[in-house]
Amino acid sequence: MAHGYGAWAKGKLRHMLHRLFDSAVSRAFSEATPAHAHCDLYCGVYDPAQAKIEALSCLKTLQKYHDSDDEHFKIRAILIKEQRAEEVKHHLMVLWADFFTKDHFEQFPNLHQLFWDGVHGAGDVKKSLDVAVAEKLLKTIDEIADIFWQTDKAKQMGVYPPA
Repeated sequence: MAHGYGAWAKGKLRHMLHRLFDSAVSRAFSEATPAHAHCDLYCGVYDPAQAKIEALSCLKTLQKYHDSDDEHFKIRAILIKEQRAEEVKHHLMVLWADFFTKDHFEQFPNLHQLFWDGVHGAGDVKKSLDVAVAEKLLKTIDEIADIFWQTDKAKQMGVYPPA
Protein backbone atom coordinates (compact mmCIF):
# COMPACT_ATOMS: atom_id res chain seq x y z
CA MET A 1 0.00 0.00 0.00
CA ALA A 2 2.27 2.72 -1.29
CA HIS A 3 -0.39 5.39 -1.20
CA GLY A 4 -2.17 4.36 1.97
CA TYR A 5 -2.77 6.20 5.18
CA GLY A 6 0.37 8.39 4.91
CA ALA A 7 -0.69 9.86 1.58
CA TRP A 8 -4.22 10.42 2.90
CA ALA A 9 -2.88 12.19 6.03
CA LYS A 10 -0.54 14.32 3.92
CA GLY A 11 -3.43 15.31 1.64
CA LYS A 12 -5.66 16.04 4.62
CA LEU A 13 -2.93 18.17 6.20
CA ARG A 14 -2.41 20.07 2.94
CA HIS A 15 -6.17 20.70 2.71
CA MET A 16 -6.29 21.95 6.32
CA LEU A 17 -3.32 24.28 5.73
CA HIS A 18 -4.96 25.71 2.60
CA ARG A 19 -8.20 26.35 4.52
CA LEU A 20 -6.27 27.95 7.38
CA PHE A 21 -4.31 30.17 4.97
CA ASP A 22 -7.45 31.16 3.05
CA SER A 23 -9.20 31.99 6.31
CA ALA A 24 -6.27 34.11 7.52
CA VAL A 25 -6.09 36.00 4.23
CA SER A 26 -9.85 36.56 4.26
CA ARG A 27 -9.69 37.96 7.79
CA ALA A 28 -6.72 40.16 6.96
CA PHE A 29 -8.50 41.80 4.03
CA SER A 30 -12.07 41.74 5.30
CA GLU A 31 -11.78 45.30 6.60
CA ALA A 32 -9.88 46.60 3.57
CA THR A 33 -11.42 49.52 1.72
CA PRO A 34 -11.02 49.68 -2.05
CA ALA A 35 -9.02 52.71 -3.18
CA HIS A 36 -10.10 54.80 -6.14
CA ALA A 37 -7.91 57.70 -7.17
CA HIS A 38 -6.58 59.69 -10.08
CA CYS A 39 -3.21 58.00 -9.59
CA ASP A 40 -2.19 58.50 -5.94
CA LEU A 41 1.32 59.42 -7.04
CA TYR A 42 0.49 63.07 -7.46
CA CYS A 43 1.70 62.67 -11.02
CA GLY A 44 1.01 66.32 -11.75
CA VAL A 45 -1.26 65.71 -14.74
CA TYR A 46 -4.58 67.45 -14.23
CA ASP A 47 -7.08 68.94 -16.64
CA PRO A 48 -10.65 70.10 -16.04
CA ALA A 49 -11.44 68.76 -19.51
CA GLN A 50 -11.90 65.34 -17.90
CA ALA A 51 -14.83 66.66 -15.86
CA LYS A 52 -16.17 68.61 -18.83
CA ILE A 53 -16.16 65.59 -21.13
CA GLU A 54 -18.16 63.59 -18.59
CA ALA A 55 -20.60 66.49 -18.03
CA LEU A 56 -21.02 66.93 -21.78
CA SER A 57 -21.74 63.21 -22.00
CA CYS A 58 -24.51 63.72 -19.41
CA LEU A 59 -26.00 66.55 -21.46
CA LYS A 60 -25.89 64.66 -24.77
CA THR A 61 -27.27 61.53 -23.12
CA LEU A 62 -30.19 63.52 -21.71
CA GLN A 63 -30.89 65.04 -25.11
CA LYS A 64 -30.90 61.57 -26.69
CA TYR A 65 -33.10 60.32 -23.87
CA HIS A 66 -35.72 62.96 -24.64
CA ASP A 67 -35.51 62.28 -28.39
CA SER A 68 -36.17 58.55 -27.99
CA ASP A 69 -39.37 56.53 -27.66
CA ASP A 70 -37.50 53.30 -26.93
CA GLU A 71 -37.97 52.41 -23.24
CA HIS A 72 -34.92 50.11 -23.17
CA PHE A 73 -32.76 52.87 -24.65
CA LYS A 74 -34.10 55.32 -22.07
CA ILE A 75 -33.23 53.00 -19.20
CA ARG A 76 -29.69 52.58 -20.56
CA ALA A 77 -29.40 56.34 -21.04
CA ILE A 78 -30.32 56.98 -17.41
CA LEU A 79 -27.73 54.46 -16.20
CA ILE A 80 -25.02 55.96 -18.41
CA LYS A 81 -25.93 59.52 -17.38
CA GLU A 82 -25.68 58.60 -13.71
CA GLN A 83 -22.30 56.87 -14.20
CA ARG A 84 -20.91 59.86 -16.10
CA ALA A 85 -22.23 62.29 -13.46
CA GLU A 86 -20.42 60.27 -10.80
CA GLU A 87 -17.23 60.60 -12.89
CA VAL A 88 -17.75 64.37 -12.96
CA LYS A 89 -17.81 64.37 -9.16
CA HIS A 90 -14.64 62.28 -9.07
CA HIS A 91 -12.70 64.52 -11.48
CA LEU A 92 -13.80 67.68 -9.68
CA MET A 93 -12.77 66.24 -6.32
CA VAL A 94 -9.34 65.32 -7.72
CA LEU A 95 -8.84 68.88 -8.94
CA TRP A 96 -10.06 70.30 -5.64
CA ALA A 97 -7.93 68.02 -3.46
CA ASP A 98 -4.80 67.48 -5.53
CA PHE A 99 -4.36 70.39 -7.94
CA PHE A 100 -5.59 73.56 -6.25
CA THR A 101 -3.66 74.86 -3.27
CA LYS A 102 -4.56 77.11 -0.36
CA ASP A 103 -3.02 80.02 -2.29
CA HIS A 104 -5.38 79.37 -5.22
CA PHE A 105 -8.39 79.44 -2.93
CA GLU A 106 -7.19 82.75 -1.48
CA GLN A 107 -6.51 84.18 -4.95
CA PHE A 108 -9.92 83.04 -6.25
CA PRO A 109 -12.34 83.39 -3.32
CA ASN A 110 -15.28 81.89 -5.23
CA LEU A 111 -13.39 78.68 -6.05
CA HIS A 112 -14.70 76.70 -3.08
CA GLN A 113 -18.26 77.69 -3.98
CA LEU A 114 -17.69 76.68 -7.61
CA PHE A 115 -16.49 73.24 -6.53
CA TRP A 116 -19.42 72.92 -4.13
CA ASP A 117 -21.79 73.88 -6.95
CA GLY A 118 -20.05 71.50 -9.37
CA VAL A 119 -20.02 68.44 -7.13
CA HIS A 120 -23.59 69.02 -5.99
CA GLY A 121 -24.59 69.93 -9.55
CA ALA A 122 -23.33 66.54 -10.71
CA GLY A 123 -25.48 64.99 -8.00
CA ASP A 124 -28.42 67.01 -9.29
CA VAL A 125 -27.79 65.67 -12.80
CA LYS A 126 -27.95 62.15 -11.38
CA LYS A 127 -31.36 62.89 -9.86
CA SER A 128 -32.83 64.74 -12.83
CA LEU A 129 -33.85 64.30 -16.45
CA ASP A 130 -33.78 68.07 -17.03
CA VAL A 131 -31.35 69.19 -19.74
CA ALA A 132 -31.07 72.61 -18.04
CA VAL A 133 -29.55 70.96 -14.95
CA ALA A 134 -26.78 69.43 -17.11
CA GLU A 135 -26.24 72.76 -18.88
CA LYS A 136 -25.82 74.49 -15.51
CA LEU A 137 -23.23 71.87 -14.51
CA LEU A 138 -21.27 72.52 -17.72
CA LYS A 139 -21.29 76.26 -17.00
CA THR A 140 -19.90 75.65 -13.51
CA ILE A 141 -17.15 73.40 -14.87
CA ASP A 142 -16.26 76.06 -17.45
CA GLU A 143 -15.87 78.60 -14.63
CA ILE A 144 -13.57 76.20 -12.74
CA ALA A 145 -11.60 75.61 -15.95
CA ASP A 146 -11.19 79.36 -16.49
CA ILE A 147 -9.62 79.66 -13.05
CA PHE A 148 -7.53 76.52 -13.61
CA TRP A 149 -5.94 77.99 -16.75
CA GLN A 150 -5.17 81.27 -14.96
CA THR A 151 -2.82 79.49 -12.55
CA ASP A 152 0.90 79.23 -13.15
CA LYS A 153 0.69 75.60 -12.06
CA ALA A 154 -1.63 74.78 -14.98
CA LYS A 155 0.68 76.50 -17.43
CA GLN A 156 3.51 74.19 -16.32
CA MET A 157 1.31 71.11 -16.51
CA GLY A 158 2.25 69.95 -19.99
CA VAL A 159 -1.38 69.82 -21.12
CA TYR A 160 -2.82 72.41 -23.43
CA PRO A 161 -5.45 75.02 -22.62
CA PRO A 162 -8.58 75.07 -24.76
CA ALA A 163 -8.17 76.98 -28.01
